[in-house]
Amino acid sequence: TLNRPDKLNALTDEMLAALGKALSGAARNADVRAVVLTGAGRAFCAGQDLGAVADRDEEGGMSFRAHLEHAYHPVIRRIVGLEKPVIAAVNGVAAGAGASLALACDLRVVAEQASFVTAFAKVGLVPDSGSTYFLPRMLGLARAYEIYAKGGRFSAQQAVDWGVVNEVAPDGDACREAALSMAATLAQAPTKALGLTKRAMRRAMDRSLEETLDYEAHLQQIAGETADHKEGISAFLEKRPPRFEGR
Repeated sequence: TLNRPDKLNALTDEMLAALGKALSGAARNADVRAVVLTGAGRAFCAGQDLGAVADRDEEGGMSFRAHLEHAYHPVIRRIVGLEKPVIAAVNGVAAGAGASLALACDLRVVAEQASFVTAFAKVGLVPDSGSTYFLPRMLGLARAYEIYAKGGRFSAQQAVDWGVVNEVAPDGDACREAALSMAATLAQAPTKALGLTKRAMRRAMDRSLEETLDYEAHLQQIAGETADHKEGISAFLEKRPPRFEGR
């Protein structure tokens, strides 16, 4: 949980380091079968804490590039590289890099009153933290560029209509509960196979068909040797529900 509700969970270097550490822990912990990322209070994440940046710059802080590479990029890479389902429970506004965090996740559950805000252009900046990678792939170039260029926002309902999110919940608490319910369901799945599927899909986004076919075959060999595959076959033949363990 992003936990600075008084600041709408605006991001600081310390928060991002803690989030990266939590994601790394989730990756290593075999008992963690799914991850939910959400915000405390009424917002998901308002993006970068501009006050923290101003304080750092007055102290002769780092460049824009160095800040992104040091603070943001490791977190985005960990979300994308985590071979377990990662669900964003967007309980309120997701702005700037906060929207990028949500877009980097595998699945998104949003509250009805939530919205995605891309205000980079309004302060003379470029969308970052993977935003220009994720959003155009979901919306197409023209619609994504229009949103970026106008520095606009899109609502939860628009996000559903455009295929950006998977589910809408009535309010903040219901949003978190819906995301946790989704995570609980996925945690009972063959999570090793789900992780390999995530890896295959991410890789296929910039590979040829032949490369994709070859990589699918490679991953299928790995999946076929898992305990969960054996359990799935046994359960099918015995006409019973499978009991997957993520191995």
